[in-house]
Amino acid sequence: MSDPQALIQTGLVEVRTAHRFDEAALDSYLTKRLDGYAGKPVIQQFEGGQSNPTFLVTSGDRRYVLRKKPPGVLLPTAHAVEREYRIYRALDGTGVPVPRAYLLCEDPSVIGTAFYVMDFIEGRNFRDSSLKDLTPSDRRAAYADMARVLAALHSVDYKQKGLEDYGKPGNYFDRQIGRWTKQYIAAKTHDIAPMDALLEWLPKNIPEHDETTIVHGDFQLYNLLFHPTEPRVVALIDWELSTLGHPMADLAYNCMKYHTMEAFSLGEGVPTEDEYISIYCKLTGRERIPHWNFYVAFGFFRLASIIQGVYKRGLQGNASSVAALSMKDVVDQTAATGWKVATRDG
Repeated sequence: MSDPQALIQTGLVEVRTAHRFDEAALDSYLTKRLDGYAGKPVIQQFEGGQSNPTFLVTSGDRRYVLRKKPPGVLLPTAHAVEREYRIYRALDGTGVPVPRAYLLCEDPSVIGTAFYVMDFIEGRNFRDSSLKDLTPSDRRAAYADMARVLAALHSVDYKQKGLEDYGKPGNYFDRQIGRWTKQYIAAKTHDIAPMDALLEWLPKNIPEHDETTIVHGDFQLYNLLFHPTEPRVVALIDWELSTLGHPMADLAYNCMKYHTMEAFSLGEGVPTEDEYISIYCKLTGRERIPHWNFYVAFGFFRLASIIQGVYKRGLQGNASSVAALSMKDVVDQTAATGWKVATRDG
């Protein structure tokens, strides 16, 4: 799902055949509309993104990131690069670090699909939650700063930023369960018993307490860029799933690693789930978070729905990464973990 913006270490490759576009048309378009653009672009594709194909555009001494919709028939409401562009613009200058977005093109005649162009941010991306390349003190500081960024996002006044229509306030989980149920069914390729169980259990166990903030929708370590030498977040990226919603959806999704095999490899200095939640709660003025199992189970359910869509696009041949075809077992495992969390005590 991740957007590997500015992450050389995730792998740059030649533009794959399925994602090639008219580079001359792009050059002409940017020359007319992007201040400081020097022309003669060198374009490479980031391997890591599963959803929206993402490219590094090098022109002179400037580097940009271009993110576009994938080719082919798409699921309804998916791959909304227009929404990503809008949220980048709205959050520019707030306490939430984001790349500067320069322009949005919704005309498919230019390179085949809608796209936007933003700054290339120099930074480090960590795919491994153990942060094994950092010292214990830097690991703790990096996690604390991740919590700071999430708390800052949930503290933004979305009305003041003109985002009243960015989503529907209230009933977030009811709407999201409905949305991802439909997406899952539309992309379904095989039966998954734990997924069927979650489809029945989640609507019956939605907590009564409701609140609305901007939510990122995919708030994980892999969607953060850290300063080249400091344990400090310099950019939060990949906003395709962002909307107005319940902040606990973001926090629980961010904590799902604590409920998988990955938890056994977390390094010294990485806070426990309780410690991490405490950092967030202190920053947002909360005392505790009831119904935590529901929020985490929902996160696994939604992730399973997303991965199922990636897998089906892989079967159809228009996924953003060749790894999509290996996702079948991942869907099954994700759903099983979600159901285990839903039915545990506590």
